[in-house]
Amino acid sequence: MKSATPPNGHMPQPLAPEHEFTMRFTSSPRGARLARRLVSHRLNDWGHPYATPVNESLTLITAELTANAVRHGHVPGRDFHVRLTLAQDIARVEVTDTLAEKQPPADPPATDLVSESGRGLLLVAALADDWGVTPRRAAPGKTVWAELRVRTQCHPYTHREALEPTDVDLLLATASLLRDDLGSPQGDASHGGRRR
Repeated sequence: MKSATPPNGHMPQPLAPEHEFTMRFTSSPRGARLARRLVSHRLNDWGHPYATPVNESLTLITAELTANAVRHGHVPGRDFHVRLTLAQDIARVEVTDTLAEKQPPADPPATDLVSESGRGLLLVAALADDWGVTPRRAAPGKTVWAELRVRTQCHPYTHREALEPTDVDLLLATASLLRDDLGSPQGDASHGGRRR
């Protein structure tokens, strides 16, 4: 059964994570897209490939929570923070912003059929096994979190534990995701390596 924010506002304490990814992102649509992509990439590295229900569900939940952080939790000059953990059979994503005044409703309101927005938390509630909102510790703001029960599975291409990426690996992956010309060749031999 899914639950919204507990009445006492406490956040369930997760087990010590086997895997953890944390990063700050600019509070912009581009930052939200990058967060979504990096969460999907990290889950793939941890043995939940891109096309699996776990990866797709958590990626979609992350997309909704980060979009809400940008749209409803934005404070000029402040970033939002994403934390993804995998502990035993629970995957958890947390998105923290610095605006404490706007809290998501405990029960997402029903939206009309013609509305183009307002379905994000309904989607999170439908996909997550549990979700909620807690105040940010030691600073203004809030953390919206969602949990999904997962089964451990091996990556289809390897049966060994994926190595934790180094800071350089993460930087290279981030740079490739930010490039505007994804999929375009780096140079064209017929023009001396220069683009037209």
